[in-house]
This record gives sequence, C-alpha cells and structure tokens, in this order.
Amino acid sequence: MAILLLLQQREQVTAAEVARELEVSERTARRDLDALSTAGVPVYSLQGRGGGWRLVGGARTDLSGLTAGEARALFLVAGPASAATPAVKAALRKLVRALPEPFRLQAEAAASSLVLDPQRWGSSPVEPRPPRLLDDLQDAVIRGVQVRLGYVDRSGAETERTVHPLGIVAKGPSWYLVAGTDAGRRTFRIDRVSSAGPTGDPVHRPADFDLAASWRAIADEVDRKRTPLETQALCTPDGIGVLRMAFGARLEVGGATTGGRIEVVIRGSNEYVLAGELAGLGEWIEVIGPATVRDRLASIGTTLVERYSRLPPLQ
Repeated sequence: MAILLLLQQREQVTAAEVARELEVSERTARRDLDALSTAGVPVYSLQGRGGGWRLVGGARTDLSGLTAGEARALFLVAGPASAATPAVKAALRKLVRALPEPFRLQAEAAASSLVLDPQRWGSSPVEPRPPRLLDDLQDAVIRGVQVRLGYVDRSGAETERTVHPLGIVAKGPSWYLVAGTDAGRRTFRIDRVSSAGPTGDPVHRPADFDLAASWRAIADEVDRKRTPLETQALCTPDGIGVLRMAFGARLEVGGATTGGRIEVVIRGSNEYVLAGELAGLGEWIEVIGPATVRDRLASIGTTLVERYSRLPPLQ
C-alpha cells in the first residue's frame, strides 16, 4: 500500500527511495516492487541513469480513493492510545509518509488525537453509548479548528464559549475533550456538550503540547481532589505488592526505615472509607497517622472482636 501511494504521489520512485521512506533494505524494496508487477499491478521499471519505477500511463489504484475521513480513521489506530500491535502501528506510521499532502497532516493529527485511560472514576454499571457529538469534536481536533461549544455543567446551567480542541480522552466509559480556553486549559465531559460548531479559525496549539502527558497531569489532579485524605503507614516489603493491587495510583511508596519496613502514603476520600479499606491489611501495614484513621481502625477492630468472639463454634 505504501509503495503504491508513493508512486501515485511522486510518479516515479527508486528502490533506494522506497527503502529509505519505509525503513527497509533496498533488496526488500526491489522484491516488493517486483511482487507488485507480478501480481498484475501496472508497475514497470526504467533502467539506467534517472531510472526508477512508475505506474503505467500514470495509472491510479483504488487506494487513492481514500477520503480524508477514511485516512483519519485508519491512522487513529497508529497512535499511542491504540490497542493495535506494535507491528501494525509501525506499518501505519510508514504508510502515512506516502499519503498525499492534503491527507498527511490530518492523518498524523489523528494518530495523536486520542488517549485511552482504562481506569474509571467511580462506578458505572451501565456502559453508555459514545456521546452524540464525539465525532464532531474529534474532527475539530484533527482539522485543528476552534469550536463554539455549548456546555451543561453539573448544576444544569448551560454556557457557551469558544474553545481550542487539543485532544479526546476515553476515561473508562466516559469521554472528555481537552481544550484551550480564555481561562487556560480545561477538560469537558463530552456527554454534557450540547452543541459544537466549528468556527473555521485555527486552533492555537502549544508547540510542546502532548495529550498523554497533559491527561496524566489532569487525572492526577482530579484523583487528588477525589481522595484528599492522606494516611501514613509502614508496610512490610512483601506487602507492597498487595497495596499496589488494592490502591493503585492512590499509593505512594517511600523509603525503607531502619527496621526494614517501608514508608507509604495512601489516599482516600474520608477516614471511614479508608479505614474500612485498610482494616483487612493488618498483616502487612501499621497506620501511623492521622489519628482519626487510627481511631476508626481501633473501633472496627473492637466491633469485630465483640461480634465474632461470642459466636458458638460451627458444628
């Protein structure tokens, strides 16, 4: 596919040019060019100085029928968010170099327009459908145009503003737009977007903007706001793996103490919920603060002892 697109774009290519563009050896490039000819594709070679490979009579193939939208959709799977194999991503990154110029920039933009973050915020038993305006907003990101955005906040109040779409993020089942605004960079839940009209004006995209890095910073900030309580504890070395599985990004691992245990910080929403999560981990950790969490753990322990010490033995 890449060789055919190169031929259509440049009219004539050499094996050396194909090898350089597609990061293969010249031997492989010649073999593939010969294979195209053998397969009946109207490709022929010109020998001697200034020679190379051409399509007979400037022929066109069905590959040139790719629309801009189809090219963008194809190259979405080449980006860092894709679940495609490394080989598929590498092949598509090579193919993008052979696209006609009008498609190439949008295909490259498509490859970096989406981030997939599988971790949910909270629980959502029902998998929602993709938001109504998801395709419109992703198109604006890829084409690099500003959007007049209608948005409904948590309280139900609707506002309208012009934003600079920078990227789309799928966070579990929810979709978010990362955009520049007059008030700085903001994140919008796409299922709350009521309208999205492109203005035609170009997006002001920071030269060093990286969607994945930007989203990590946003997600870390949101997680900290959702779990503001920090509990300090000492953990045995063999318990660190258990804590990582239980708390994920809410766990921060520090250094080792003189006694061999490891300092950790665990974040939670409040002392009641966090103490409940920690109560079953006494084999590995000792909570050293704050006092409210220690008191809650002591209360849980007392309740458990009183309740289960009085039970008759099972027959």
